[in-house]
Amino acid sequence: MADRRIYIDKAPGETRGVVTLDGRPERLLIEREGESWPRLGLRSRARVALVDRALGLAVLDLGQGREASLRLKADRPPPVQGQSLDIEIAIEPQGGKPAVARVLPAEAVGDAAPQTLEQRLALLVPGSPVILGAEARALADEAEEEALAVEHALGGGASMAVEPTRALTAVDVDLGSAGGDGKRAARQANLTALTALGRLLRLKALGGLVVVDLVGRGHDGPAFARTAQGAFAADQPGVVIGPVTKFGTLELALPRRYRPLRELLCDGAGRPTVQTLALRLVRAIERQARATPGDRLRVRCAPEIAAAAAASAETLKGIIGARFEVVPDPTLRSEQWDIATP
Repeated sequence: MADRRIYIDKAPGETRGVVTLDGRPERLLIEREGESWPRLGLRSRARVALVDRALGLAVLDLGQGREASLRLKADRPPPVQGQSLDIEIAIEPQGGKPAVARVLPAEAVGDAAPQTLEQRLALLVPGSPVILGAEARALADEAEEEALAVEHALGGGASMAVEPTRALTAVDVDLGSAGGDGKRAARQANLTALTALGRLLRLKALGGLVVVDLVGRGHDGPAFARTAQGAFAADQPGVVIGPVTKFGTLELALPRRYRPLRELLCDGAGRPTVQTLALRLVRAIERQARATPGDRLRVRCAPEIAAAAAASAETLKGIIGARFEVVPDPTLRSEQWDIATP
Protein backbone atom coordinates (compact mmCIF):
# COMPACT_ATOMS: atom_id res chain seq x y z
CA MET A 1 0.00 0.00 0.00
CA ALA A 2 1.30 3.43 -0.94
CA ASP A 3 2.61 5.53 1.94
CA ARG A 4 1.72 9.22 1.53
CA ARG A 5 2.65 11.96 4.00
CA ILE A 6 2.25 15.73 4.24
CA TYR A 7 5.02 18.24 4.96
CA ILE A 8 4.66 22.02 5.26
CA ASP A 9 7.61 24.41 5.15
CA LYS A 10 6.78 27.92 6.34
CA ALA A 11 9.41 30.49 5.39
CA PRO A 12 9.33 34.28 5.13
CA GLY A 13 7.39 35.20 1.99
CA GLU A 14 6.47 31.64 1.01
CA THR A 15 4.79 28.49 2.28
CA ARG A 16 5.44 25.19 0.51
CA GLY A 17 3.39 22.05 1.00
CA VAL A 18 4.73 18.66 -0.06
CA VAL A 19 3.00 15.31 -0.41
CA THR A 20 5.41 12.38 -0.49
CA LEU A 21 4.79 8.96 -2.01
CA ASP A 22 6.90 6.27 -0.35
CA GLY A 23 9.35 8.94 0.76
CA ARG A 24 9.68 10.74 -2.61
CA PRO A 25 8.04 14.11 -3.43
CA GLU A 26 4.80 13.60 -5.35
CA ARG A 27 3.14 17.02 -5.15
CA LEU A 28 4.37 20.52 -4.37
CA LEU A 29 1.90 23.30 -3.57
CA ILE A 30 3.27 26.82 -3.18
CA GLU A 31 1.72 30.00 -1.76
CA ARG A 32 3.62 33.28 -1.92
CA GLU A 33 2.81 36.54 -0.22
CA GLY A 34 1.38 39.03 -2.70
CA GLU A 35 0.62 36.37 -5.33
CA SER A 36 -2.87 35.06 -5.93
CA TRP A 37 -4.69 33.25 -8.71
CA PRO A 38 -7.85 31.12 -8.95
CA ARG A 39 -6.78 27.83 -7.39
CA LEU A 40 -8.28 24.43 -8.00
CA GLY A 41 -11.49 23.95 -6.02
CA LEU A 42 -12.01 27.64 -5.23
CA ARG A 43 -15.72 28.50 -5.08
CA SER A 44 -17.00 32.02 -5.59
CA ARG A 45 -19.67 34.18 -7.17
CA ALA A 46 -18.67 35.36 -10.66
CA ARG A 47 -20.18 37.81 -13.17
CA VAL A 48 -20.50 36.90 -16.84
CA ALA A 49 -18.41 39.49 -18.68
CA LEU A 50 -18.72 38.10 -22.22
CA VAL A 51 -20.48 35.27 -24.04
CA ASP A 52 -18.94 33.99 -27.28
CA ARG A 53 -21.18 31.32 -28.79
CA ALA A 54 -18.88 30.86 -31.78
CA LEU A 55 -16.03 29.80 -29.48
CA GLY A 56 -18.38 28.01 -27.12
CA LEU A 57 -17.29 29.82 -23.99
CA ALA A 58 -18.07 32.64 -21.62
CA VAL A 59 -15.60 34.93 -19.88
CA LEU A 60 -16.21 35.31 -16.14
CA ASP A 61 -15.14 38.23 -13.96
CA LEU A 62 -13.99 36.85 -10.60
CA GLY A 63 -13.14 40.26 -9.13
CA GLN A 64 -9.76 41.72 -8.19
CA GLY A 65 -8.75 41.72 -11.86
CA ARG A 66 -9.05 37.93 -12.16
CA GLU A 67 -10.87 36.08 -14.93
CA ALA A 68 -11.93 32.54 -15.76
CA SER A 69 -13.49 30.89 -18.77
CA LEU A 70 -16.65 28.79 -18.75
CA ARG A 71 -17.21 26.20 -21.46
CA LEU A 72 -20.75 26.37 -22.84
CA LYS A 73 -22.71 23.13 -22.96
CA ALA A 74 -24.89 22.21 -25.92
CA ASP A 75 -27.64 20.80 -23.68
CA ARG A 76 -27.95 23.96 -21.56
CA PRO A 77 -28.95 27.52 -22.40
CA PRO A 78 -25.92 29.83 -22.34
CA PRO A 79 -25.62 32.46 -19.61
CA VAL A 80 -26.22 36.09 -20.46
CA GLN A 81 -23.83 38.99 -20.06
CA GLY A 82 -24.04 40.49 -16.59
CA GLN A 83 -25.51 37.36 -15.01
CA SER A 84 -24.12 36.17 -11.67
CA LEU A 85 -23.09 32.53 -11.32
CA ASP A 86 -21.86 30.38 -8.47
CA ILE A 87 -18.77 28.63 -9.82
CA GLU A 88 -15.89 26.36 -8.86
CA ILE A 89 -12.42 26.43 -10.42
CA ALA A 90 -11.82 23.16 -12.31
CA ILE A 91 -8.48 24.04 -13.95
CA GLU A 92 -5.95 26.57 -12.69
CA PRO A 93 -4.56 29.19 -15.11
CA GLN A 94 -1.74 27.82 -17.23
CA GLY A 95 0.06 28.34 -20.51
CA GLY A 96 -1.03 31.98 -20.62
CA LYS A 97 -4.68 30.94 -20.50
CA PRO A 98 -7.13 31.86 -17.73
CA ALA A 99 -8.55 29.41 -15.23
CA VAL A 100 -11.46 27.22 -16.29
CA ALA A 101 -14.59 27.20 -14.13
CA ARG A 102 -17.71 25.08 -13.86
CA VAL A 103 -21.12 26.16 -12.63
CA LEU A 104 -21.99 24.71 -9.25
CA PRO A 105 -25.21 22.73 -8.94
CA ALA A 106 -27.78 24.37 -6.68
CA GLU A 107 -27.30 21.80 -3.92
CA ALA A 108 -23.55 22.55 -3.72
CA VAL A 109 -23.87 26.33 -3.43
CA GLY A 110 -22.77 27.49 0.01
CA ASP A 111 -20.63 24.44 0.76
CA ALA A 112 -17.26 25.23 2.28
CA ALA A 113 -14.38 25.16 -0.21
CA PRO A 114 -10.73 24.45 0.61
CA GLN A 115 -8.99 27.81 0.94
CA THR A 116 -5.77 27.31 2.86
CA LEU A 117 -2.77 25.29 1.76
CA GLU A 118 -3.29 22.99 4.75
CA GLN A 119 -6.89 22.29 3.72
CA ARG A 120 -5.92 21.56 0.12
CA LEU A 121 -3.20 19.16 1.23
CA ALA A 122 -5.65 17.42 3.58
CA LEU A 123 -7.92 16.71 0.62
CA LEU A 124 -5.02 14.94 -1.12
CA VAL A 125 -4.08 12.82 1.92
CA PRO A 126 -7.04 12.69 4.32
CA GLY A 127 -6.17 12.10 7.95
CA SER A 128 -2.41 12.49 7.53
CA PRO A 129 -0.62 14.47 10.25
CA VAL A 130 1.39 17.49 9.11
CA ILE A 131 5.17 17.34 9.51
CA LEU A 132 6.95 20.69 10.00
CA GLY A 133 10.47 21.90 10.72
CA ALA A 134 13.82 21.01 9.19
CA GLU A 135 12.55 17.80 7.61
CA ALA A 136 9.80 19.71 5.79
CA ARG A 137 12.30 22.35 4.61
CA ALA A 138 14.63 19.68 3.20
CA LEU A 139 11.79 17.87 1.41
CA ALA A 140 10.39 21.11 -0.04
CA ASP A 141 13.85 21.99 -1.40
CA GLU A 142 14.16 18.49 -2.87
CA ALA A 143 10.69 18.71 -4.41
CA GLU A 144 11.41 22.08 -6.00
CA GLU A 145 14.68 20.85 -7.49
CA GLU A 146 13.12 17.68 -8.88
CA ALA A 147 10.09 19.53 -10.25
CA LEU A 148 12.35 21.75 -12.37
CA ALA A 149 14.76 19.01 -13.47
CA VAL A 150 14.65 17.54 -16.98
CA GLU A 151 16.82 14.45 -16.44
CA HIS A 152 15.74 11.86 -13.86
CA ALA A 153 17.82 8.82 -12.92
CA LEU A 154 16.03 5.47 -12.98
CA GLY A 155 18.77 3.40 -11.39
CA GLY A 156 21.27 1.02 -12.92
CA GLY A 157 22.49 3.67 -15.34
CA ALA A 158 19.13 4.24 -17.07
CA SER A 159 17.48 7.66 -17.10
CA MET A 160 14.40 9.52 -18.27
CA ALA A 161 14.02 13.04 -19.67
CA VAL A 162 10.73 14.91 -19.18
CA GLU A 163 10.35 18.03 -21.31
CA PRO A 164 7.07 19.98 -21.60
CA THR A 165 6.37 21.82 -24.86
CA ARG A 166 3.43 23.95 -26.00
CA ALA A 167 1.71 20.96 -27.58
CA LEU A 168 2.64 18.04 -25.32
CA THR A 169 5.04 16.64 -22.75
CA ALA A 170 7.80 14.59 -24.36
CA VAL A 171 9.34 11.77 -22.31
CA ASP A 172 12.46 9.93 -23.46
CA VAL A 173 13.64 6.73 -21.77
CA ASP A 174 17.39 6.13 -22.12
CA LEU A 175 19.10 2.85 -21.25
CA GLY A 176 22.41 4.63 -20.72
CA SER A 177 25.00 2.44 -19.07
CA ALA A 178 22.51 -0.13 -17.81
CA GLY A 179 24.19 -3.49 -18.27
CA GLY A 180 23.09 -7.10 -18.51
CA ASP A 181 20.86 -8.58 -21.18
CA GLY A 182 19.89 -5.74 -23.53
CA LYS A 183 16.24 -6.73 -24.01
CA ARG A 184 15.71 -7.46 -20.34
CA ALA A 185 17.43 -4.23 -19.31
CA ALA A 186 15.30 -2.24 -21.77
CA ARG A 187 12.10 -3.81 -20.45
CA GLN A 188 13.07 -3.05 -16.85
CA ALA A 189 14.01 0.55 -17.72
CA ASN A 190 10.65 1.10 -19.44
CA LEU A 191 8.69 -0.37 -16.52
CA THR A 192 10.67 1.71 -14.01
CA ALA A 193 10.17 4.83 -16.12
CA LEU A 194 6.40 4.38 -16.37
CA THR A 195 6.14 3.77 -12.63
CA ALA A 196 8.14 6.91 -11.85
CA LEU A 197 6.40 9.03 -14.48
CA GLY A 198 3.09 9.21 -12.64
CA ARG A 199 4.74 10.66 -9.54
CA LEU A 200 6.93 13.04 -11.55
CA LEU A 201 4.11 14.49 -13.65
CA ARG A 202 2.03 15.08 -10.52
CA LEU A 203 5.04 16.77 -8.92
CA LYS A 204 5.61 18.97 -11.98
CA ALA A 205 1.81 19.54 -12.23
CA LEU A 206 1.79 18.63 -15.91
CA GLY A 207 -1.26 17.43 -17.82
CA GLY A 208 -2.51 17.11 -21.38
CA LEU A 209 -0.93 14.88 -24.02
CA VAL A 210 2.14 12.90 -22.93
CA VAL A 211 4.25 10.94 -25.43
CA VAL A 212 6.72 8.41 -23.98
CA ASP A 213 9.53 7.28 -26.30
CA LEU A 214 10.26 3.81 -24.94
CA VAL A 215 13.71 2.27 -25.19
CA GLY A 216 14.32 -0.91 -27.20
CA ARG A 217 12.06 -2.93 -29.50
CA GLY A 218 9.42 -5.63 -29.26
CA HIS A 219 7.59 -4.00 -26.36
CA ASP A 220 5.22 -5.86 -24.06
CA GLY A 221 2.26 -3.54 -24.61
CA PRO A 222 -0.15 -5.13 -22.10
CA ALA A 223 2.47 -5.10 -19.31
CA PHE A 224 3.36 -1.46 -19.99
CA ALA A 225 -0.34 -0.48 -20.05
CA ARG A 226 -0.94 -2.19 -16.68
CA THR A 227 2.07 -0.42 -15.19
CA ALA A 228 0.90 2.95 -16.52
CA GLN A 229 -2.61 2.37 -15.17
CA GLY A 230 -1.21 1.79 -11.71
CA ALA A 231 1.18 4.75 -11.91
CA PHE A 232 -1.60 7.15 -12.91
CA ALA A 233 -4.40 5.77 -10.73
CA ALA A 234 -4.13 8.83 -8.46
CA ASP A 235 -4.94 11.10 -11.44
CA GLN A 236 -8.28 9.44 -12.24
CA PRO A 237 -10.84 10.21 -13.45
CA GLY A 238 -9.82 11.47 -16.87
CA VAL A 239 -6.67 9.48 -17.68
CA VAL A 240 -6.56 7.82 -21.12
CA ILE A 241 -3.73 5.38 -21.92
CA GLY A 242 -3.11 4.39 -25.53
CA PRO A 243 -1.41 1.27 -26.90
CA VAL A 244 2.28 1.10 -27.76
CA THR A 245 2.59 2.33 -31.35
CA LYS A 246 4.67 0.83 -34.15
CA PHE A 247 7.12 3.68 -33.53
CA GLY A 248 7.79 2.46 -29.99
CA THR A 249 5.90 5.24 -28.22
CA LEU A 250 3.21 5.16 -25.57
CA GLU A 251 0.72 8.01 -25.49
CA LEU A 252 -1.31 9.20 -22.52
CA ALA A 253 -3.85 11.96 -22.01
CA LEU A 254 -3.95 13.42 -18.50
CA PRO A 255 -6.43 15.92 -17.10
CA ARG A 256 -5.05 19.43 -16.66
CA ARG A 257 -5.82 20.65 -13.16
CA TYR A 258 -2.93 22.54 -11.57
CA ARG A 259 -0.76 25.39 -12.72
CA PRO A 260 2.57 23.82 -13.82
CA LEU A 261 5.32 24.39 -11.26
CA ARG A 262 7.70 25.64 -13.96
CA GLU A 263 5.29 28.49 -14.78
CA LEU A 264 5.26 29.57 -11.14
CA LEU A 265 8.98 29.23 -10.42
CA CYS A 266 10.56 30.18 -13.76
CA ASP A 267 10.38 32.78 -16.51
CA GLY A 268 9.52 32.10 -20.14
CA ALA A 269 13.08 30.94 -20.83
CA GLY A 270 12.95 28.36 -18.04
CA ARG A 271 15.23 30.29 -15.67
CA PRO A 272 14.23 30.82 -12.02
CA THR A 273 12.47 34.17 -11.63
CA VAL A 274 13.90 36.97 -9.52
CA GLN A 275 11.27 36.25 -6.88
CA THR A 276 12.16 32.54 -6.79
CA LEU A 277 15.85 33.37 -6.33
CA ALA A 278 15.09 36.01 -3.70
CA LEU A 279 13.10 33.53 -1.61
CA ARG A 280 15.88 30.97 -1.95
CA LEU A 281 18.33 33.59 -0.67
CA VAL A 282 16.19 34.35 2.38
CA ARG A 283 16.04 30.63 3.21
CA ALA A 284 19.82 30.40 2.77
CA ILE A 285 20.30 33.30 5.20
CA GLU A 286 18.03 31.61 7.75
CA ARG A 287 19.88 28.31 7.34
CA GLN A 288 23.28 29.96 7.88
CA ALA A 289 22.02 32.00 10.83
CA ARG A 290 20.70 28.90 12.59
CA ALA A 291 23.92 27.01 11.87
CA THR A 292 26.04 29.81 13.42
CA PRO A 293 23.94 31.25 16.27
CA GLY A 294 25.19 34.58 17.52
CA ASP A 295 27.20 35.43 14.40
CA ARG A 296 26.40 38.52 12.39
CA LEU A 297 26.15 37.94 8.65
CA ARG A 298 26.95 40.10 5.64
CA VAL A 299 25.01 39.06 2.56
CA ARG A 300 26.06 40.16 -0.92
CA CYS A 301 23.74 39.59 -3.88
CA ALA A 302 22.66 41.15 -7.16
CA PRO A 303 20.70 44.43 -6.77
CA GLU A 304 17.49 42.99 -8.25
CA ILE A 305 17.61 40.07 -5.82
CA ALA A 306 18.22 42.40 -2.87
CA ALA A 307 15.18 44.46 -3.87
CA ALA A 308 12.96 41.42 -4.34
CA ALA A 309 14.07 39.92 -1.01
CA ALA A 310 13.64 43.09 1.05
CA ALA A 311 10.18 42.40 2.49
CA SER A 312 10.91 38.74 3.29
CA ALA A 313 14.28 39.70 4.81
CA GLU A 314 12.51 42.08 7.19
CA THR A 315 10.17 39.27 8.20
CA LEU A 316 13.17 37.03 8.81
CA LYS A 317 14.71 39.62 11.12
CA GLY A 318 11.62 39.28 13.28
CA ILE A 319 12.32 35.54 13.55
CA ILE A 320 16.11 35.32 14.02
CA GLY A 321 16.89 38.92 14.94
CA ALA A 322 18.59 41.70 12.98
CA ARG A 323 21.79 39.69 12.65
CA PHE A 324 22.35 40.16 8.96
CA GLU A 325 22.79 42.90 6.39
CA VAL A 326 21.93 42.53 2.70
CA VAL A 327 24.32 44.47 0.45
CA PRO A 328 23.51 44.87 -3.28
CA ASP A 329 26.54 43.99 -5.41
CA PRO A 330 26.22 44.74 -9.15
CA THR A 331 29.18 42.45 -9.93
CA LEU A 332 27.13 39.38 -8.98
CA ARG A 333 24.67 37.59 -11.27
CA SER A 334 21.11 36.95 -10.13
CA GLU A 335 21.83 33.35 -9.11
CA GLN A 336 24.99 34.28 -7.16
CA TRP A 337 25.26 35.41 -3.55
CA ASP A 338 27.73 35.33 -0.72
CA ILE A 339 26.90 34.94 2.98
CA ALA A 340 29.81 35.56 5.35
CA THR A 341 30.72 37.03 8.70
CA PRO A 342 32.02 40.63 8.45
